[in-house]
Amino acid sequence: MTTDPHPPLHGIRVLDASRVLAGPFCGQVLGDLGAEVIKVERPGAGDETRSWGPPFEGDLSAYYLSCNRNKRGITLDLAQPEGLNIFHDLVRRSDVLVENFKASSAEKLGLSPEKLLEINPRLVICSISGFGRTGPWSDLPGYDFAIQALSGLMSITGPADGPPCKVGVAVTDVLTGLYAAIAILACLRAREQSGHGYAIDLALLDSAVAAQVNVAQAYLTSGQVPPRQGNAHLQIVPYQLFATSDGWLVLAVGNDGQWQRFCRAAGRDDLAGDARFTTNTLRVQNRDQLVPVVEELMKSQTSRDWQGKLLAAEVPHAPVWDYADLFGHPQAAARGLRVSVRDPQGKTVDLVGSPFHISGIKPPRTSSPAGLGQDTDQVLRELLGLDPTRLRALRKNGVV
Repeated sequence: MTTDPHPPLHGIRVLDASRVLAGPFCGQVLGDLGAEVIKVERPGAGDETRSWGPPFEGDLSAYYLSCNRNKRGITLDLAQPEGLNIFHDLVRRSDVLVENFKASSAEKLGLSPEKLLEINPRLVICSISGFGRTGPWSDLPGYDFAIQALSGLMSITGPADGPPCKVGVAVTDVLTGLYAAIAILACLRAREQSGHGYAIDLALLDSAVAAQVNVAQAYLTSGQVPPRQGNAHLQIVPYQLFATSDGWLVLAVGNDGQWQRFCRAAGRDDLAGDARFTTNTLRVQNRDQLVPVVEELMKSQTSRDWQGKLLAAEVPHAPVWDYADLFGHPQAAARGLRVSVRDPQGKTVDLVGSPFHISGIKPPRTSSPAGLGQDTDQVLRELLGLDPTRLRALRKNGVV
């Protein structure tokens, strides 16, 4: 197979003027694919996630480390006219802008999508917000926890008899970042044909609802609000977490053939032939009769015994791991789930790796998240031709 000399997004320049998680995660995805990503932060403070800890690795929080690899970092005060002019100059020389400005603030500063497309008619702008640019909530801030609550996600997450729960990570931010990257790639492709730029309006709420796929669709189809299932599945049985004699095991019986094989592995041919349970539809309808039987079965043996039997029977299952289990396993090493880089001080830092494995390309080398403003002089010199005297003046005046 021929290997391209450059990664897929080589030659694409992205200005990442976003903060916190959704936008920075999008920028990181584009950087993982080879784009030149320039993160723009406020002088002095920077992205607030730099201080969201502990834990820290030097001056950088684990939170910041998680979503800012493969970027160059500059500081720029957009509230100052000179800083805004420099930002506009960078926009003229960029292919993509990722931002999460409040719509009203962007309008005041001359940073609305309409204004920026006047400055660079080929720009692809991705505006990320809590609720989008339309509707009664269009200028309200959006936070992942609140979006999980409003989107229905918390209503379906958590113990069946307990309170609504959030997902363990800021999943609506991550999903929005992924949708943003997809939309940007589509617009870059469309630009090759049309020659003009595009403005993407992406909301955390919209992304969170779209990602609830079958459960949200079940409500639209039936008109019934789905109940929380805890660690079970609304539409597949048995597909949940079960206690064994010494721990926990996920049993994921996804079709009728797997059900038959599970019954044989468990030594319960009677269950395999029970007319109440022969199809998934029947198993869902008779969940209350079946699940207690499977619970007692699973408690009768150790997790290790069950794993051996289920593996041999080709029945999907999994132990519940923590991160120490995960990152210590050979599979994690084989897939590069942990990568080591050098931080701005030259110290080795472990990061979560990119999931992209693409044959036929040369992947970009993973770089550490940048220190605050570490590349400001180099970027402004390379892209805008600013000389050392001008850079010193900008720094003295707090513009960079």
